[in-house]
Formats: sequence, C-alpha cells, structure tokens
Amino acid sequence: MQRDYSFIIPVFNRPQEIQELLMSFAEMSTKIPFEVVIVEDGSTIDSHKVVKSFEDSLNINYHQKQNTGPGDSRNVGMQIAKGSYFIILDSDCIVPKEYLQVVDSFLNSDYVDCYGGADAAHNEFSPLQKAINYVMTSFLTTGGIRGSKMAVQKFEPRSFNMGISKDVFKATNGFAKIHPGEDPDLSQRIKKLGFKTAFIPNAFVYHKRRISWDKFYTQVNKFGLVRPILNMWHPKAAKLTFWFPTLFIVFVIASVISLILFHYILIAPLLLYILIVFMDSAVKNKSLYIGLLTIRALFVQFFGYGRGFLISTYYIGWLKRDPEKKFPQLFFK
Repeated sequence: MQRDYSFIIPVFNRPQEIQELLMSFAEMSTKIPFEVVIVEDGSTIDSHKVVKSFEDSLNINYHQKQNTGPGDSRNVGMQIAKGSYFIILDSDCIVPKEYLQVVDSFLNSDYVDCYGGADAAHNEFSPLQKAINYVMTSFLTTGGIRGSKMAVQKFEPRSFNMGISKDVFKATNGFAKIHPGEDPDLSQRIKKLGFKTAFIPNAFVYHKRRISWDKFYTQVNKFGLVRPILNMWHPKAAKLTFWFPTLFIVFVIASVISLILFHYILIAPLLLYILIVFMDSAVKNKSLYIGLLTIRALFVQFFGYGRGFLISTYYIGWLKRDPEKKFPQLFFK
C-alpha cells in the first residue's frame, strides 16, 4: 500500500541542524514520495536560506510562526501537512538512508497507527555526544526505555523519532502544551483510545544532542520534574523504575557515608556498577576516554533527574500543587 508521508520538524534557532537533516533527507535511498514540513518556532535566527537551498531537491513546506513550543509547532506542522502519515523528528537528528524504506516495509506488513524508533550515535559525533547518547539509551542506565528490543512492550514513542497516522492526530488533537513530557503524554492518550502502537527496531535516527554538561543537567532535571505530573495525568503508566535515579542518589550518599564511618568494602557495590558501565561504554564506543565521560554523564543524568523527580513528587504528588503554577517553566501558553 502506498502512503503519503510527511516529516514534521519543529526548529528553534538551529539552521545548521536543519541543513544537516535536510542533507540526510536528500541522500535517502528510496523512491517513496514524501514531504518535509519545517515549522520555525519564533526563531531569531531562522532557517529560511537553508530551506530554500534544498527546494530543488526536496518537497519542502516551510512555515514560520510565533514561539509556542515544540509540541504546538508539531501540531501546526501536522495541520498543514498533506500526508496521511506523519513522521515527527527533532531538528538535531540525522536520518539514515534506509529509514523511510524500513518504516514503510514495517507498516505494510504490520500496520500500526503509532510507532516509535530508537536513537543512535553517529561515528562522527563528538565524545561528549557519544557519552550522553550511551547513558540515555543503555539498558544499564535507563533500562532501554528509549528504544531497545528488551523494552519493546513498554516502549513509549518519543517525539525525536515518532510516527502517527492522521487519524491519531485528529482523535488526540496532538501534543499538549507541557514540555518536556509532551511525547509520553501523547503516547498514553493514544493507547487509551485503543490505537495500536509498536516499536520499529531498525527505524533509528542519529540524535546529535548539541549539548553541554550544564544543558544536559537542565534537560534531565526537567525530565524528572515532568514525570510526577505525567503520573498524575496517567496513573496506570506510573512505574517503580521512575524512582531509580532518586534511589541512586540515596545509594551514592549511603555508600560514601558507609565508607567514612564503617568499612571501605561497603562502597564496593557502587564502584562495581561504575566499572561495569565504564567498560561497557568503552567497548561499545571503542574509546576509554568516552568510557570516562560516560561516568560523568551517568552522575549528571541520575542526580539531575532524581533531584527533579523528588522535588516534583513532593509538590505535585504529596502537596497536590497545581503543576502549571508550581512549575510554569514546563508549560507553554
């Protein structure tokens, strides 16, 4: 069955990323027709010139609007798109040449109204990008919730690499105004409406994550703040594993105190875990340096997320505060 695909990409002040993404679209090895819908979300540095340079090689629909956040920008993109199936990507992604062919083949053999794919690190990514990619995707650090064969049944499609049908968009009205967290919220609403979802293992994208240590901490801290809000909206989706980063903080503090007050052997479990993560990352990335960066990324991720999760649980879960009033930075008007 031939489908009309529309790639939906919101962008904010990142013309260089759009250039790299559009280049990967131009190099895709497929005869399947598709359009690219780029929604400029109130950028002060727009991508107009970059987009114009690809107009002869790609079917592009470029739209500019005021800043209303990535969720609303995706909704706008789907409203103006001509396709019947929308593929949503982040602007800092690069698409492999076989991506659309993999997606189309899967949907032709086992159709679903919503799918998610994984993210991967390209060989040309920086050591920092590879280290962060590892801690965001490894089973040893996140349980593979961002996409792995070991987590297919529990996988919630994420908006850096997510496909939904036009019927799903009409039924759900798309993404909510919360950010981050708009994608797991939409995934839960899709499931509640009875639409079939799936994880497509080979439909991965290269996720660049142009990020510093400070920005990475801010990002994961917001992830932690958002999760209790999502648990309140979707109680059945709450899992004990969401507490793991917070418990890791307790584990680290307890291990250090035990080392000081009792016996050095009591810090061995923590050191063993760190060693396992270091070795696994170093082997997979073929770099001891990236392995070392991974350890720092591990602590940044767990402490950032865990702290945010605990604070939000206190105010939202226990004190029952209004999320938009308590954490206005997580919501777009």
